Amino acid sequence: MEEAERVELTVAAIAPGGHCVARVAGQVVFVRHALPGERVLAEVTEVHRGFVRADAVAVLEAAPDRVTPPCPYARPGRCGGCDLQHVAPDAQLRWKAAVVREQLIRLGGLDEAACDALGVRVEALPGGQLGWRSRVRYAVDAAGRAGLLKHRSHEVVPIDRCLIAHPAIQELPVLPATGARWPQAEAVQTVASSDGDVAVVAVAAGRTDLVRGPERVRERAADRQWQLPVSSFWQVHPAAADTLVGAVLELTGPRPGERAWDLYGGAGLFAAALAERVGSGGRVTLVESAGDGVAAARENLGDLPQVEVVSARVERALSRRRLTGPVDVVVLDPPRAGAGAGVVRDIVAAGPRAVAYVACDPAAFGRDLRVFRDLGWRLAALRGYDLFPMTQHVELVGLLVPGDER
Repeated sequence: MEEAERVELTVAAIAPGGHCVARVAGQVVFVRHALPGERVLAEVTEVHRGFVRADAVAVLEAAPDRVTPPCPYARPGRCGGCDLQHVAPDAQLRWKAAVVREQLIRLGGLDEAACDALGVRVEALPGGQLGWRSRVRYAVDAAGRAGLLKHRSHEVVPIDRCLIAHPAIQELPVLPATGARWPQAEAVQTVASSDGDVAVVAVAAGRTDLVRGPERVRERAADRQWQLPVSSFWQVHPAAADTLVGAVLELTGPRPGERAWDLYGGAGLFAAALAERVGSGGRVTLVESAGDGVAAARENLGDLPQVEVVSARVERALSRRRLTGPVDVVVLDPPRAGAGAGVVRDIVAAGPRAVAYVACDPAAFGRDLRVFRDLGWRLAALRGYDLFPMTQHVELVGLLVPGDER
């Protein structure tokens, strides 16, 4: 097949990345904007050795779970941000659970029975599927218009409104429909914090210029107020921070006097919650490499003397023994690429009784799970959360403990 070629095909199973799988004359086709069981007219967008990518540009026989996307930009050739707007809400949760299950088996080495025992599922968060995203970064095209990128492309699609953006962000005079132009910017970052702060930052040549709102925004989570630079990382779903903290505490059950590590700790969300549980007789060590995250953690956790903030890469802190055991509880919240085998081995060597692994990518989680299992650990529990409705992304919290899976 060639790019731009159109072909009728029948869609089969769900695949990671917001795709479904089809086959044409033995050729594997990863199809977006489709559902399993559908017959569609697909247009080839990329040709690779061994597979092609395509968009379903017309639906010839629709699946029962198909709905009309609420956003006019969530279509082939337009915005690439929302992968699943054509999928009914409950079916989106089943879609994501199927992807998680497949990665646990293919990469994590679990079997069907183990997945059944875990009860792999994905839970919706309060607030619905639209208007939830509290941080939106718009790209800017050559004409100075803000928009979002096409799928797997640097091409900017100017938009009038992003329906998954927080209502306060939707009202900002940022997009072309308001007459806004950004001739000097390469991106526009917007924030609507959980404590009511709204800010706009223009990004150009690595420099950020505050256009509107405070330089520091307030967030509320884990029974605390947080002060953060407007460009700092924070969970984008308003209910995400408390949901993840609740899952970590429930699964690990920190006890008074215990020692805990918060690895890739950011501003200290999990460290604060752990500190409250281990109390003044315990100890929490947070490790973070990003300078703004370290500064935010030291400022926001200054009232918790049992917390130490270490500015270092996690793998370096472990390998150079800046961070040493014994430790009781570890919270592991790595970037999308995962923690990696070296970090996993060093954690296991420190001898914790429990590790809460917070994962934003099921594939990376599966790869690291395989390492834990090879070292004699097991996945004792798993929670899945729909922190990113309408997209293919899913958040996991897994409880890993030492011991034989039998």
